[in-house]
Amino acid sequence: MGIFDWKHWVVILIVVVLVFGTKRLKNLGSDLGETIKGFRKAMNTDEDKPAEAQPQAPAQPTASADVQHKPQTIDAQAQRVEEPARKD
Repeated sequence: MGIFDWKHWVVILIVVVLVFGTKRLKNLGSDLGETIKGFRKAMNTDEDKPAEAQPQAPAQPTASADVQHKPQTIDAQAQRVEEPARKD
């Protein structure tokens, strides 16, 4: 007898049916099925669209395009600023 014995699954199934009811479980199952169908449909259409909708890249980039895509770094040094002592 393991932790996933068939008797354990039967008890879990009975508890779930008692808690949620058969009508709600039926609706949940149909909603899950529709969600999976929609996901598969979206995945199939996404695979087809990029091949059709990809624009052609220019053969030679312009000088302004090179400037926009170069990574830029900022060289700075942190300095500690001390506040003057307050007189109470």
